Amino acid sequence: MALQLWETLKEATTAYTGLSPATFFTVLALLWAVYYVAKGLFGSSDDHIHQRSTAFEEQMEPLPPPVQLGEITEEELKQYDGSDSKKSLLMAIKGQIYDVSQSRMFYGPGGPYALFAGKDASRALAKMSFEEKDLTGDISGLGPFELDALQDWEYKFMSKYVKVGTIKKTTVPVTEGDASGEASGAAETDTKPTEDGPSQTPVTGSEEKSSPADTKEE
Repeated sequence: MALQLWETLKEATTAYTGLSPATFFTVLALLWAVYYVAKGLFGSSDDHIHQRSTAFEEQMEPLPPPVQLGEITEEELKQYDGSDSKKSLLMAIKGQIYDVSQSRMFYGPGGPYALFAGKDASRALAKMSFEEKDLTGDISGLGPFELDALQDWEYKFMSKYVKVGTIKKTTVPVTEGDASGEASGAAETDTKPTEDGPSQTPVTGSEEKSSPADTKEE
């Protein structure tokens, strides 16, 4: 039975293709080999594209709503610089903290403004500077043009991002030595005699009797 089917297949191959059975199956084997090699070459790139699309979809997941932090220190703000993907991406201008998570491609790790994240970058934004010394909220000494530029940045952040807190202002504590020094200085001021006023030395009775008006000329 099998031999009969093989003979029938050879006759059909010759009739429909014009090729001998050996030639036909050789060509078929070559085509299969070419397909297998092509799949090996381009299959890895397809997998890479699929992985990139999956990563992009993960980045495009809905962002969690901004969390109100209230008043925090600059040291606490550094925890939200984007290094922890589970935390919000925050940035401050003039002491006001904003959630910039929706612009992670700009302010997140690897972004062009990543060094501003987790900091009050008021001075750097005003001067359009990327120097470490300007990554501060101190805006003293800035000119009118720089202050106007900073104001534009603030308006942009107010209209685009959600404010989630403020930076706690640090106060310099007064030590006991300074307090005692101020107290002693005040005491010395109270006990210091006046230089311009008349002397308060009491006049004795003998001095009153020997006044120039009562002295007789000899």
